[in-house]
Amino acid sequence: MLSQTSNAATDKISPDLPLTAEQAALVHHILDFTTRHLRTPGPALFTLYGDAGTGKSVVLAHLFNQLQVAARTQTTGALAQTENYFLVNHPEILKVYREIAGSQSHLLKKDFQRPTSLINQIAKGRVHPDVLVIDEAHLLLSQADHYNNFYGDNQLASLMAAAKVIIVVFDETQVLRMKSFWTEQRLESLIAPFPHETYRLTHQFRMQASDALVRWINAFTHQQLRPLPRDAGPNYDLRVFDDAEQMRQAVVRRNQEVGLSRIVATSGYPSTLDGGKHYVTEGQFHLPWDQYNYTSTPWAELPQTINEVGSIYTCQGFDLNYVGIILGPPIGLDDHNHLVIHLDRYTDVEAFKKRADLTDPQELIHIKQQLILNSINVLMKRGVKGLYLFAHDDRLRHYLQQASA
Repeated sequence: MLSQTSNAATDKISPDLPLTAEQAALVHHILDFTTRHLRTPGPALFTLYGDAGTGKSVVLAHLFNQLQVAARTQTTGALAQTENYFLVNHPEILKVYREIAGSQSHLLKKDFQRPTSLINQIAKGRVHPDVLVIDEAHLLLSQADHYNNFYGDNQLASLMAAAKVIIVVFDETQVLRMKSFWTEQRLESLIAPFPHETYRLTHQFRMQASDALVRWINAFTHQQLRPLPRDAGPNYDLRVFDDAEQMRQAVVRRNQEVGLSRIVATSGYPSTLDGGKHYVTEGQFHLPWDQYNYTSTPWAELPQTINEVGSIYTCQGFDLNYVGIILGPPIGLDDHNHLVIHLDRYTDVEAFKKRADLTDPQELIHIKQQLILNSINVLMKRGVKGLYLFAHDDRLRHYLQQASA
């Protein structure tokens, strides 16, 4: 059995990790769904919903391992000699799955792909997928993106045209960019004409926080500001800082104690994709954004990244033991203690790229605000053992320090 205290991302989604009774039953059910629909005209889709930290990736890792064991060892049966792929549109998470593949006899690194890569291979007739398992499906492109060599209208639609069965993990509160704008309603409209089933995971596995704190985070990321709960959980450390540098020092101490503790921030600070260093500065706090990671190791597991500021693009999908979050200039509080989102202060220019199917001005404002709130949701749910908060906005920082229920 794997150690539950391991900091390695590979250990946290390994197919060797024990499953709960609910997770094991779910894997069995999805396998049964898959074998039934391999014999019928496709595509058939199984959607697994769940918030960050509810164990979705663990379920997929076990499922795909069992699929590949059957495909490569059985001589009869629906799964025998099937051609199956695991897709994830996140380079840091892809590194983890490929490392896991190197330690499992029936998993090959080539089984794990970015969606665009597989779509282009399908178009050239090089692969003929039977079953696709898609982690973080909320990151699939929902419009053409020529910069990333995707020329279709929707990545899921393109994959549905080729595969017999598709299993997707989806969380609309982790959608981060216009080019991958999704909602549950949009997903369900796309798959409605085809055989499909859904399942929703609700138990929080990652955070050792109280249910009250998880509810507070969920409310905050839907623009509902409430007093912080007094009870964050007996094994969870919740702190609000008046000084970002003091928060950094606290995170460094935690990192020295247990490892895998990092500072992260929302957008709102200088950031340009030009290969140079750009800094997050708050008083005495002054650190560069996360640098491009050319290694096969996830960003948070690199020792030097204790001296960088993580973003949603390096942290999404990963556990941290302690996370220190800087809520940047776009997030503030008005005179009536209402949470406000300042779109003009958001510096992630890639997030708000225009798309032809979204033209209503009011809808666009709402979507952009929700993308920012989604980024906060991703960051706030990284910490297994603790959440440290610093807000750029004076009024919000004071409210967080003073208000507790």
